[in-house]
Amino acid sequence: MLGGSCIYSALAVPAALALGALLRLSTVARLRYLTLGTILSAASALPALLQTWAQGELTAAQGWLRLDALSALHVLLLLLAFVPAAYYAERYFRHAAQAGQFPPQTARRFSALWFGSLTMMMLVLSANNLGLMWVGMEASTLILAFLFCTQITPGSLEAMWKYLLMCSVGMAMAFLGILLIAAATRHTGLPVTTALLWTNLRDASQLLDPALVKAGFLFLVVGFGTKAGLAPLHNWLPDAYSQAPSPVSAISSGCLLNSALYCILRCLPLAEDASGQVGWARGVLVVLGLFSMIVAAGFLLAQRDIKRLLAYSSVEHIGIMATGFGLGGLGTFAALLHMLGHTLAKPLGFFCAGALAQAYGTNDMRRMGGVVRQVPIWGTGFVLALLALMGVAPGVLFLSEFLVLKSAVEQEAWWVVVIYLLALALAFLALLRRVIAIGWNAATPPPEQLPAQPEGRSMQLFVALPLVLILLLGLCLPFGLLHWIQIAADIIGGGA
Repeated sequence: MLGGSCIYSALAVPAALALGALLRLSTVARLRYLTLGTILSAASALPALLQTWAQGELTAAQGWLRLDALSALHVLLLLLAFVPAAYYAERYFRHAAQAGQFPPQTARRFSALWFGSLTMMMLVLSANNLGLMWVGMEASTLILAFLFCTQITPGSLEAMWKYLLMCSVGMAMAFLGILLIAAATRHTGLPVTTALLWTNLRDASQLLDPALVKAGFLFLVVGFGTKAGLAPLHNWLPDAYSQAPSPVSAISSGCLLNSALYCILRCLPLAEDASGQVGWARGVLVVLGLFSMIVAAGFLLAQRDIKRLLAYSSVEHIGIMATGFGLGGLGTFAALLHMLGHTLAKPLGFFCAGALAQAYGTNDMRRMGGVVRQVPIWGTGFVLALLALMGVAPGVLFLSEFLVLKSAVEQEAWWVVVIYLLALALAFLALLRRVIAIGWNAATPPPEQLPAQPEGRSMQLFVALPLVLILLLGLCLPFGLLHWIQIAADIIGGGA
C-alpha cells in the first residue's frame, strides 16, 4: 500500500503543479514557481525510487502502474534532466522577459505545459500496461509540440508542424504494434482487461503468437523509434531542437528520447521470447543503431548551427544506445550506462549553447569564437560538454562506448565493429573541429561588443557539477549504481 501511494504521489504532484501554474503570477514569480515545483516533483518521486531499490518493484492501481529497476532508473534520469533544466530556465527566460519576449501569459502557458510533460513522461515510465504507456507517449507528443513553439516565429511553427506530422504518424504505427501484440494473446487465456499488462505478457511470452508479435515489434520500433530520433526517422529532431528554447531542448534530449527508447526496450524481451529466434529483434536495433550513427556523423561534419550540432549528436548517441541494446549481454549494460552519461552531458551542452546564442545574438557558430575567453563560464562548459559527448577519456561516455565495442568484439561481430568505429571516428573529428574553432579561434566576422555576463558562483557550480559527475563515473562506478544498472539490464534480457 505504501509503495502504491509513492507511485500515486510521483504522478499527482506534477499534475497538481500543472494546474497551479494557471494561476495569475508575475513572470519572475512564475519562473521561480517552475524551479521550486520541479524540485518538489523530484522530491515526491524519491520515495518511490527508494522503495523500488529496497523491494525490487512497486505496484499500484491493480497492477496497471509498476516500477522496477529499469523504470526506476529511467525515472532517475528524468529527474536528472528536469531539475537543472528548470533552474536554468529562470536564467534563460529572464533575458527574454526583460526584452518583452516572454510576457506573463506565455510564462503561464509554458509552466503548465512543463509540468504536464513531466507528468506524462512519469506516466510512461510507471505504466505496466502497454496501452497506458502509449497514451503517456502520445500526450507528451502533443504537449512538447507547444513547448517547442514557446516563442512563435516562422521557423518554430515550421519545426512544430514537422514534429507533429512525423511523430503523430509514428505514434499511429506504435498503436498498430500494440494492437498486434494484443491480438497475439488470443491463445494465452489472459483476460482482455489485463492482457496488455507487461508482467502478464512477460509470463505468457512463450504462448504468444510469434508472427503477430514479430509484426507488432517492427511497428513499435518504427513508431517509438521516430520519437527516439533513430535514423531515418529523425528528420523532425534537428529542426525542433534548433528552434525550441534551450531548456526545452535539454529535457527533450535528456528525457523524451530516453522514454521513447524505453518503450522499445519493454517490448524487446517479449519479441525475443515469443519468436523463439533469439537475436532477430536485437538485430533490428543493431542495424538501426549503426545507421543512425553513420547518418549523424555525416551531418555533424556540415553543421554551422550550434543547436543543430547538438541535435545530430543526439541522433548519434541514440544510435550508440540502440547498438548496445541490440548486441545484448555486456552491450545492454553499456547502453544503459551510456544513457546515464548522455543525460548528464547533453542538457549541459544545450544550457551552454543557449547562453552563448544569447550572448552572441546568433546560433551560427561561424560568428562565435574564443568563447572560453569571452564568455568563460558558458564557453568553457560548452567545450567540456562537447569533449564529454565525443567520448574523451576518462569520462563515463568513453567507458560506455568502449564497453559497447568490447561486447561486439566478444561476439565476433566484426562488421558491427568496423561500422561502429568508423562512425565514432567521423563524429569525433567533426566535433573536434568545432571544439577548436568555437573555443579558441577568433569569430568571423568579429562580434560586436558582447554584453556583460554577470554569472555568479551558483552558475559556476551549475556547469561544473555534471562535468564532475561525468568524470567521476568514468573513473569509478559506485557499487550500488553498478548493481542497479545490472538488474535493469537483466530485465531487458541482456545481463552481462
